[in-house]
Amino acid sequence: MGKTAIVKIMERAAGREVRVGERVWCRVDLSTARDFGGANCVLQFEKEMGKEAKVWDPDKIAYTFDLQAPSHSEKVSNNQKIIREFARRQGIRHVFDINHGIGQHVMLEAGLIKPGDVVLGTDSHMNLLGAVGAFATGNGNSDIAASYINGTCWFRVPETVKIEVTGTFQRGVCMRDLLTRIVGDLGAGGLDFLAVEFTGETITRATLAERITLCSMITEMSGKVALIMPNGEVLDWLAERAGEGVRERVRLLSADPDAEYCRVLKYDVTDLEPLTSCPDAPDNVKPVSEVAGTRIDQVHIGSCSNGRFEDIKAAYEVLEAGGEKIAPGIRVIVTPSTTEVQLKLAEEGILAGLLRAGVVCTNPTCSLCTAEHYGALPAGDIGCSTTNRNFIGKVGKGSHTYLLSPMSAMAAAVRGRITDPREILKEGRA
Repeated sequence: MGKTAIVKIMERAAGREVRVGERVWCRVDLSTARDFGGANCVLQFEKEMGKEAKVWDPDKIAYTFDLQAPSHSEKVSNNQKIIREFARRQGIRHVFDINHGIGQHVMLEAGLIKPGDVVLGTDSHMNLLGAVGAFATGNGNSDIAASYINGTCWFRVPETVKIEVTGTFQRGVCMRDLLTRIVGDLGAGGLDFLAVEFTGETITRATLAERITLCSMITEMSGKVALIMPNGEVLDWLAERAGEGVRERVRLLSADPDAEYCRVLKYDVTDLEPLTSCPDAPDNVKPVSEVAGTRIDQVHIGSCSNGRFEDIKAAYEVLEAGGEKIAPGIRVIVTPSTTEVQLKLAEEGILAGLLRAGVVCTNPTCSLCTAEHYGALPAGDIGCSTTNRNFIGKVGKGSHTYLLSPMSAMAAAVRGRITDPREILKEGRA
């Protein structure tokens, strides 16, 4: 019987053969922490090992300042300072300060992530790096601090679900809608500690942005990691950033044709329609058509799920088709995932167009994933967002959020109520 991708990856990291269900120690390729949690990792390491102790490999540690950047309080500023000073003492070069953006995206752009890498992080959505075939996972502060000692962490080798995707999206429908469909079908516990391999013709031709979106909410189904081995333009992009060696990694670590899966699911996106996660859970999924007309107060487009250039460009096309105007009284916030994305938006004229329409364009951060950011909702307000969670109070006590694709979110901004983006796109072409 052949091997799944996750088994091959963990065998590479463990240095021996492994079996599903076994608990194994793995070598860590990159141990990362954010400004939120990173200071605690530093303090715990120094408490246990002493301030003079050295980390196992400073080139395999990275810090990203993305949750609260720039800092909006003295507490956050002091935590960021702890990280900066520790990095200087230890000779850690990979410190992505407040002018970079969302950590996973920034590290991808910097060429730090390769297929088959074992990556630890203090973010519960580290597993979106499976978009390039990496085994990335969220960890507690203690695991991160422990990894600084000798560069290892232990895991249980997970079973794998294979999801095959075929068909072509209609205009106005996108990968976020497929992801929402999967979350609705499987539910909050549907992938409990499982790995997922996404395959099929739709995945083979998917862009990096689409792959990131598809992997971004595996956490919301209790999954361990999603894996898509890079190919085509995505592999070329990655090889340019991370080195030509990634091509051999893909060849060696891709699943065998006769690999054994605990479950195989199939989706055809040809007739898929825009979907939304209704308040107050990601798996409370309904077609946009069923909740169309719902009044809203604010729209947010961004996050680790949908903050790439292609995401914001797709939203902008809906804005253009709708007359380049936001509905009166609607607040709209757009947040690019990284400075690289923001620069491209500026160069393409999209940033200026958004500003002219009355959109608030923020610096690249995790932005309105939580109420810790500017734009938190007051009690009673209804928001639309492209983030990955909509638990009650997540972005403001007493508020409620619909999770939508970038196109559906902008359609709501244009009309002032939840709207199928295909209506606006069709009218714009007429």
